[in-house]
Amino acid sequence: MSHSPLSATRRPSGRRTLPVRGALLRWLVLVLALAAWELVARAHGSVYFPPPVRIVRHAYELWFSGPVGHVFLTSAAVDTILPSLGRMAAGFVLAGVAGVALGVLVGRSRWAYALCDPVLQFARAVPPPALVPVFVVVFDFGTPMQLASIVFSAVWPVLINTAEGARDVDPLRLDVAAVLRLTPLERLWFLLLPSALPRIFAGLRLSLSLCLVLMVFSELLPGTANGIGFALTDAQSRSDLLTVWAVLVLLGALGYLLNTGLLAVEKRLTGRGSHNGSSKGSSNGRST
Repeated sequence: MSHSPLSATRRPSGRRTLPVRGALLRWLVLVLALAAWELVARAHGSVYFPPPVRIVRHAYELWFSGPVGHVFLTSAAVDTILPSLGRMAAGFVLAGVAGVALGVLVGRSRWAYALCDPVLQFARAVPPPALVPVFVVVFDFGTPMQLASIVFSAVWPVLINTAEGARDVDPLRLDVAAVLRLTPLERLWFLLLPSALPRIFAGLRLSLSLCLVLMVFSELLPGTANGIGFALTDAQSRSDLLTVWAVLVLLGALGYLLNTGLLAVEKRLTGRGSHNGSSKGSSNGRST
């Protein structure tokens, strides 16, 4: 009996140190990899593989050395980064809204799921570049075609995961909702969406990665006059390898920051992170 308070006070602190140690180890691996890259690049002296310090300095001078009133963004950053982020955000929001809405409708109907599942799997398997000629004919070159290519490929992970989450709602909770005579809107808001939220965010994370890739791909096509993909092709045509590497580093940083932000939103809404979601989900399932 006398040892229980000590053990109870020690366990939370030990649990808090585990994520800190994991984060430190991840940053340590990144620092070691960058240091090795720096040493090898300087020793080899190849123009094709510049050191990371030169790449970061060039990216800073190119995009982030602007005035304070413009949030340190240069005119090149306004013409390069902001248009791409705008296209990506619009495509991600459209894909998310459409995927969640259609996923709930399909997932809550057994017949609709059985009929639509082969079509969904077929559409998801179609490579996005293969549909570019179709989108060009329908929308012509420009922003509508870029958004269509992003939304069409990014909607499927959200739709399929939402449908699976809507199908996995606890039948006991559905019976309680029927006893309480909840309206369809109340069932959607208080039962279906909270139950499917972990699966929805799993689809959103996949969709976010696809949006970043498809955003760059759509800007590589003719008819694009700005954006990160346009900057990449322009630098390649001028053999500006330092800018090419700066664009690649920028894409990696954007992907990391956007995914981290989405994980923070998921943890806030669901009350759990992606790493411990499975264990908590299993314990919740046993408790109900």
